[in-house]
Amino acid sequence: MSLRWDAFIHSVQERGEYPSEEEADRAARVVLALLGAHLVGEDRAQVAARLPETYALILLNPLQAAEPLDAQRFVRATAAWIDGATERTAAWDVSAVLSVVADAIDEDLLNRVLLQLPPGYDLLFGHPQPT
Repeated sequence: MSLRWDAFIHSVQERGEYPSEEEADRAARVVLALLGAHLVGEDRAQVAARLPETYALILLNPLQAAEPLDAQRFVRATAAWIDGATERTAAWDVSAVLSVVADAIDEDLLNRVLLQLPPGYDLLFGHPQPT
């Protein structure tokens, strides 16, 4: 069952401490577009199925990535797509969005998603993995 838009955006807004839904929405759109470029197949479809339709479509129709970005480069790419963002604020944006995504999906799917991504994404999702 997917989250409703208002539940998703309010969770992102709360975690990111954004003053408005618009700022939370902007972060969610950028982060999910970049994430979608790194996920493939059934796992990406299953994550999308847990998100509100607006965000599911963004995840399923991602920006194109020439190569997988490690976690640090993912944060830098996020900063490049958000006006006025720095690496520090982008890391905050990424974690706010991806931690809500992690809560929306089950542990098995989260583990499969993390297997598709370069090391370091576990921290961005707020679910550190044992080393």
